[in-house]
Amino acid sequence: MGNPWLMAAGGLNAVASLAHLGCIVGGASWYRAFGAGEGMARLAARGSPKPTLITLCIAAMLALWAAWAFSGAGLLPRLPLLKPVLLAITAVYLLRAAALPVMISTLPDRGRRFLVVSSAIVLAMGLIHAFGLWSGWRTL
Repeated sequence: MGNPWLMAAGGLNAVASLAHLGCIVGGASWYRAFGAGEGMARLAARGSPKPTLITLCIAAMLALWAAWAFSGAGLLPRLPLLKPVLLAITAVYLLRAAALPVMISTLPDRGRRFLVVSSAIVLAMGLIHAFGLWSGWRTL
């Protein structure tokens, strides 16, 4: 059996990617519900391509991160630069979580609850990636 932590990390990345795609389909109400900010929701309501393009890029990035985690778990063939990429993904999640105080002061339209909840989610995702890296370091 592969690395269960990286399997979980891959699954969480995939779910996050699908949630972002759901925002594109769900429109302005989904952008609001997921905390993208009123500006993004209004653009989506007006039919602007900007929210779709931004959200597609995020969804694609998360899907790639899922692939790297699944590769590290042994579920997909070995992808190039496996250790450095997994380290970078882990760092991004943990840095995003650590940025909570700055985000609260600079992104008031996102709402404090959204920022705290999303920071807790990315902290958990970063820790799951970190446990996966730590437990499988020799075999990665």
